[in-house]
Amino acid sequence: MILNQILRLSSIFRSAVSTHMRRNIGLSAVVFNKAKELDPVQKLFLDKIREYNTKSKQAGGPVDAGPEFQKEMNESLARLQRAYGGGDLTKFPEFKFEEPNFEDTPK
Repeated sequence: MILNQILRLSSIFRSAVSTHMRRNIGLSAVVFNKAKELDPVQKLFLDKIREYNTKSKQAGGPVDAGPEFQKEMNESLARLQRAYGGGDLTKFPEFKFEEPNFEDTPK
């Protein structure tokens, strides 16, 4: 009887400790990842992405795109406008759905 109580308390204690340890390990892993310095390759990659982002914003479009790129893009847009009936193909289309009126149903 005493042995059963000890085993039951032991399992409760074990589950509480394991939950506590999992939470602490998870939290310390996040803190450790934020505290450590980036890998040099990761840092170089992030720097290049940030550099491309600033160049893209300054250029207002693709970076280092020559006149042949712009010519091909204009030809492609013209071909798509002819095929699909015009409109601005550089913007995402706006969809408008009307709510059905269930009050006025024909009998």
